[in-house]
Amino acid sequence: MLRDRIRYKPLLDRVVSADQAASLIKDGMTVGMSGFTRAGEAKAVPLALAERARKDPLKITLMTGASLGNDLDKTLAEAHVLARRIPFQSDPGLRKAINAGEVMFIDQHLSETVEQLRTNQIKPVDIAVIEAVAITEHGGIVPTTSVGNSASFAILADKVIVEINLSQPVTLEGLHDIYIPTRRPARMPIPVVTPEARVGLPFIPIPPEKIVAIVVSEKHDSSATIQPPDSETKAIAGHLTDFLLNEVKQGRMGYELQPLQAGIGTIANAVLHGFIDTPFHDLKMYSEVLQDSTFELFDAGKMTFASGSSITLSAEMYQKVLPRLAEYKHRLILRPQEISNHPEVIRRLGLICINTALEFDIYGNVNSTHVGGTHMMNGIGGSGDFARNGFMSIFVTKSIAKNGAISSVVPMVSHVDHTEHDVDVLVTEVGLADLRGLAPRERAAIIIANCVEPGYRDALQDYFDRAVKRGGHTPHLIEEALSWHVNLREKGTMRPA
Repeated sequence: MLRDRIRYKPLLDRVVSADQAASLIKDGMTVGMSGFTRAGEAKAVPLALAERARKDPLKITLMTGASLGNDLDKTLAEAHVLARRIPFQSDPGLRKAINAGEVMFIDQHLSETVEQLRTNQIKPVDIAVIEAVAITEHGGIVPTTSVGNSASFAILADKVIVEINLSQPVTLEGLHDIYIPTRRPARMPIPVVTPEARVGLPFIPIPPEKIVAIVVSEKHDSSATIQPPDSETKAIAGHLTDFLLNEVKQGRMGYELQPLQAGIGTIANAVLHGFIDTPFHDLKMYSEVLQDSTFELFDAGKMTFASGSSITLSAEMYQKVLPRLAEYKHRLILRPQEISNHPEVIRRLGLICINTALEFDIYGNVNSTHVGGTHMMNGIGGSGDFARNGFMSIFVTKSIAKNGAISSVVPMVSHVDHTEHDVDVLVTEVGLADLRGLAPRERAAIIIANCVEPGYRDALQDYFDRAVKRGGHTPHLIEEALSWHVNLREKGTMRPA
């Protein structure tokens, strides 16, 4: 069976234990690991590295595609392996270390990391650790359920460790499309002109002699925690559906819409799920993460093709999809994240981009990353890549959190990830604000009227009215602008007295 997976025969001699492979990672190295949103990460070597570090301390800079599954970020953080972490994470244990200043976290747009590596703007990758379903007859690496930054890590690193995961189905082979942009200053256009365009190779091409160790594993990907749609997320989906139906009525698009992009998580997944019961049809997706709703739309006959950088599913959906992967395969592509998130391609394809906000303010600025303006949650991920360059940038969130103690709509956001210039539509369960073509004062009026939980609406209107009397293109009471966040910190609620 292993010979079927390692088809370049000279590499069979390089099969070693996870401990032996981890010993190749030295203190101070920059390590590039596969993994994108809890999918396709190397699993055995990071655990062995953490175990070794508990006995013989070492520090590394860890670069990935996005978040790692199987609690690997937590395990590495608790073993004090991580000096620096790039470009995204979602683990509470690592988050705690980041906010305590123990791990230096570089929060990046996901399209940028390997661009900076390729041009030597950040320290090079010393060694790459890549999960694979197979190694081809010529030494090419066939990724598993994600591509992320794996291709560029493997190409740019001096040495490569490959984890052959026997639990990953061989039907994954042929799913990937590995395209690496040419070098500047004479870079050729990226030839992706439709979501289904195949422009690269089905494996990562590297000289096989760079592969210094192969580890065999059988550990599954972590499943995503996807909550079923609730009344609020159904309402958000309903508002967005009505808005898009009106776009069709106005002749701006057809019922097949523009290609869709959606961020990871329960709200975005529920919004896409809501498209099942609509007149929309022949939908296509060009996104980062293909989650449960992608396959629900396939099964409902609503979606014809989906391009992403990873497949991240709930436990129930994994059990449905993986055994039937051959049925879906002709409708799927997994790409490097610098292609799935590339501004050039996003702008060319004209995507409808749906991402989740932590909070937004009355002028349309969005905070996606920082709680209270200071504490990192997960990171900006790819939302900025899509928001700035999409045909239409939509942000969704529930209007309140923590049983109403927090309003998701505030006078001024405590941290800005997406400025008002990159935000077209805001949606909560209360309603929808179409901000296109509106000046700041006009945006504030429609956001307060349409998106704010009623218990907070009068207070926001009062703030805005008093700010307008003071004047300005974007009226604010600077001394009060963050007072809601101060109240939350000191009193446990943003609610006005």
